[in-house]
Amino acid sequence: MLFNSFEFLLFLPTIFILYWFVFKKLKLQNILILLASYAFYGWWDWRFLSLIFLSTLVDYTIGLQLQKTTQTQKRKYFLWASLLFNLGLLGFFKYYNFFIENWIDAWASFGITIHKSSLNIILPVGISFYTFQTLSYTIDVYRKKLAPTKDFIAFASFVSFFPQLVAGPIERATNLLPQFYKSRKFDYTIAVSGMRLILWGLFKKVVIADNCAVYVNDIFATYQDQSGLTLVLGAIFFAFQIYGDFSGYSDIAIGTARLFGFDLMRNFNYPYFSRDIAEFWRRWHISLSTWFRDYLYIPLGGSRGSKLKQVRNVFAIFLISGFWHGANWTFIVWGGLNALYFLPLLLTNTNRNYLGIVAQNTWLPSLKEFFQILITFSLTTLAWVFFRAESISVAVDYIQRIFTSNHFLKIDYLSGIERYSIEIIFLIIIFIVFEWFYREKETPFEGRFGFLNEIIIISMFFIFGMFANHSSFIYFQF
Repeated sequence: MLFNSFEFLLFLPTIFILYWFVFKKLKLQNILILLASYAFYGWWDWRFLSLIFLSTLVDYTIGLQLQKTTQTQKRKYFLWASLLFNLGLLGFFKYYNFFIENWIDAWASFGITIHKSSLNIILPVGISFYTFQTLSYTIDVYRKKLAPTKDFIAFASFVSFFPQLVAGPIERATNLLPQFYKSRKFDYTIAVSGMRLILWGLFKKVVIADNCAVYVNDIFATYQDQSGLTLVLGAIFFAFQIYGDFSGYSDIAIGTARLFGFDLMRNFNYPYFSRDIAEFWRRWHISLSTWFRDYLYIPLGGSRGSKLKQVRNVFAIFLISGFWHGANWTFIVWGGLNALYFLPLLLTNTNRNYLGIVAQNTWLPSLKEFFQILITFSLTTLAWVFFRAESISVAVDYIQRIFTSNHFLKIDYLSGIERYSIEIIFLIIIFIVFEWFYREKETPFEGRFGFLNEIIIISMFFIFGMFANHSSFIYFQF
């Protein structure tokens, strides 16, 4: 079920009314959330419900077993059982064909032909997200940072919580699970903030991302026929498409959770105003970045030890992060590029220089900050080309054509599209202005002109949203 669909427009108020006015007791509310979450997830394909239930059952059982035994070796066996089961399930559905195809290609390079035997495997929606969420539970129980739950309904609701089930934020068990134990009361102020986040998220998705997607799809499909400047615009449009799409989903998820009395972690914090790559990754997909930091980077040694080990650890998390996004070498190259961007900051010990808000308490950035933001955005956008391209060769060719086109300054009006790209540029500029002046706030509705901003955004939502080619969220494929 899509957040930007008519079905969800009916689904959300129905569950909201039942939750607060019919199922008033905590246990009943948790049961309702579980049933609603399974209905929400099963809307795509009911067969996938068996996977999420099996994952829930396995980690619930392992959590109890970790509590029962005090023997270190047995506890390690249970932890490894959880890791192997969850990562094995994820690996099979997401990476089986990838490894088979690359195995065949490897032998083909030696002149040996192996007949392809790939399966018609459908990737279950959101499996990468709920797999990491359940793993956070067993790992934290193993580390004794969290007591295992005996409430199966609460745990199953935590794993399948519908607002963030499909595309995050990837919640930690230490944050979200205890919220299912506590009695929840309706808070009007929190509900209003939730509705504002939903509105802002829909604006990002429908007005920004979906409008950019029309041009991005056409430019990348016909990039060999486009001018250098058009290719640059295509890359920039994709940067804002993926940001509007993914952060929009996160905003809607966080806002929806607030309607039911839950507090989810913030997943994006104005990442395109970052002054270096390290700051960007502290502000982009925060739930995944911190997951890799706590469960991979720090166990590997983190920033301790020699510089060589630190470099190894940085490349490990970025390459694995890239591979987490999909079974394609383009994602691994994308991760590797970001590791290379990060490397100079690590070697010079400047990767934690920018922990605060850029140009705090001032209207405009300094000249230095402006160029830092511009350079960081340019590097990020360059890496996004690999993220969006179908193959490494296409990405490289796309980038080469930006610099080798003999008609760079010509802007091609793309055939088959009625609305010109100048309108999208106008939209993006307005969007940047809104984000810049409210970068210290969660949404543009919290400032002095909050009510006026709501009117402006709602108006733009109807004006530009009605022309958008509405689509599913990009991160559903991950």
